Amino acid sequence: MRKQIYLFLGVTILLGSALDAAVYKGRKYYKADCRPCHSMGDELSTSKTQDEWTDLLDNKGAALATVHRSTKTAKDSMEYFEGKYYPKKARHLKDFLVEFASDSGNIPACD
Repeated sequence: MRKQIYLFLGVTILLGSALDAAVYKGRKYYKADCRPCHSMGDELSTSKTQDEWTDLLDNKGAALATVHRSTKTAKDSMEYFEGKYYPKKARHLKDFLVEFASDSGNIPACD
């Protein structure tokens, strides 16, 4: 019985830290890739609800790339959105942006 409890606690801690790691990676990618154009700091993450960010970043972020494609000022970022790394980063960006969306109740810490 004691082994089962320790196993359960270990798995719970491991899964909890793995989920948090995705949010951490998303914040790192956000700061590196989004902040240069969106100079409003972390306010961008709170500009949409969790459902809105989920819709934009589902399917490897295809909808968010389409939004940037249709904006004249975002033409410079198309190389990023069409690159091979964006689809891999999109799930982490989604985790971060949903975690700190306007209706999440969470506030990102200052850097």
